[in-house]
Amino acid sequence: MLLRMCMAKIHRATVTEADLNYIGSITIDKALLKASGIKPYQYVLINNLSNGASWQTYVIEGKRGEICLNGPPARLFHPGDKVIILAEAWVEPDELARSEPTVVFVDSKNRVTSIKKHPTAAQGKREQK
Repeated sequence: MLLRMCMAKIHRATVTEADLNYIGSITIDKALLKASGIKPYQYVLINNLSNGASWQTYVIEGKRGEICLNGPPARLFHPGDKVIILAEAWVEPDELARSEPTVVFVDSKNRVTSIKKHPTAAQGKREQK
């Protein structure tokens, strides 16, 4: 059995562009991808803090500071909107205890301000024993 879990999160990034005429995807700053561990073409869920919209798509690598929603989500996400980008992974239950999801915090220009690792609930229980 595989469990679906959050492996990384980019917290409160600012949308810099929305391109309705592009084929699809989300373009994310290469430095944010590296900091979070998110890979190009990996699927992510994007939550818009401005209007509550959610969208799932794949990632393409972008330029410094870039967060661009391409294709249909350009109708739901606009420049200046704050978003949370969640990357998921499918893991075996025994892998969950060793995982530490990465949370990348950014400033208003999508520059990394801090990176935190969050132990999973399974890991926290193991450490309490």
